[in-house]
Amino acid sequence: MSTTPLASRCAVPKRPQPTPGTTTPSLDPIALHCEAVNACAMANYYTRKGNHAGAARKAGQALSALRRLAAFERLEVAA
Repeated sequence: MSTTPLASRCAVPKRPQPTPGTTTPSLDPIALHCEAVNACAMANYYTRKGNHAGAARKAGQALSALRRLAAFERLEVAA
């Protein structure tokens, strides 16, 4: 008798999904725009709460997303 489990009872392994907030490069312009808007909103929130270090970090993330969006648009125009 076999000791291996039945194929129907085994879980199908899922592809690992990148966690939000990681530095995985994204080429989706809508996602890049949303990332920039969210980072700006969080920078504003942190500024109002007095967390200027957090606001500076989020402002840097927003600028990074905007730079990637601009680079993506330059690639689209060149193609």
